[in-house]
Amino acid sequence: MDDNGNGLRADTLVATVRGVLPSLTPAAQTVARLILEDPATVARSTITELSAASGTSEATIVRTARLLGFAGYPQLRLALAAAAAQPDRLVPGDLAPDDPLSEVIHKVARAESEAINDTVAQLTSERLGLVVDAIVGARRIDAYGVSASGLVAEDVAQKLMRIGLSSHAFQDAHLALTSAVLLREGDVAIGISTSGETPDVIEPLTRAKEAGATTVAITNNPRSSIAELAEHVLISAGRETEFRPGALASRISQLLVVDCVFVGVAQRTFDSSQEALESTRRAVTEFTRRTSPARRQP
Repeated sequence: MDDNGNGLRADTLVATVRGVLPSLTPAAQTVARLILEDPATVARSTITELSAASGTSEATIVRTARLLGFAGYPQLRLALAAAAAQPDRLVPGDLAPDDPLSEVIHKVARAESEAINDTVAQLTSERLGLVVDAIVGARRIDAYGVSASGLVAEDVAQKLMRIGLSSHAFQDAHLALTSAVLLREGDVAIGISTSGETPDVIEPLTRAKEAGATTVAITNNPRSSIAELAEHVLISAGRETEFRPGALASRISQLLVVDCVFVGVAQRTFDSSQEALESTRRAVTEFTRRTSPARRQP
């Protein structure tokens, strides 16, 4: 779908609103939540009608539209109207306590699919290429993340290690800081945080930047602290809900970004990556064969 003239695609508008919600003021959050709850109605509402419905001033609505990347409220309405052409993407359907398992399967699968589609729509080859360039030339790559994002950091490290790069993941803030201050110019530090406001990720990324490393952020929130800090920002998309904190939708969108980075790096270092993959695969296969139960039996 075409963008709205402000650089924000209509088909990722709702995902973008979800991502920036935590960083908005309380009044702006009220307007944003109305967009998330019923974007089609907001698209049909005049600014006066939306002001009455949200209990906020018209000036707040204009500021909210601008915070979302639009020139004003009319442009936001146009983008919402364009997104309404895909109504199934506007109301993802949260999980309810009394949902039958058949409905749970449908809603979870739909959330994961939307997370992937929204992430793809926001992941540009230009931004990805800059991150790939930095990693290809790096002496060392650090990845920082906590909880569910920590699992993604581990995935970054093990993927890059498999193709012969020196990569390490840190979920403990003390260890992350210890490593970060030892980085230097040409190294890469990757901070992963869905909200973009995780102190245990922001602090080591800050120290890594001070040490001269190239900094990368993977986050849902393009206006978060980690996004402002990092030199390169890759946006993921995924909604966390009451029943799924640290939801798979958030994690799977981050993993998609990581996979794209990995494949880009492997392409750029094809010969050495192939050799490293073969060597690591052979080592694991030989170990598995030697230690399998069948082999140990007399």
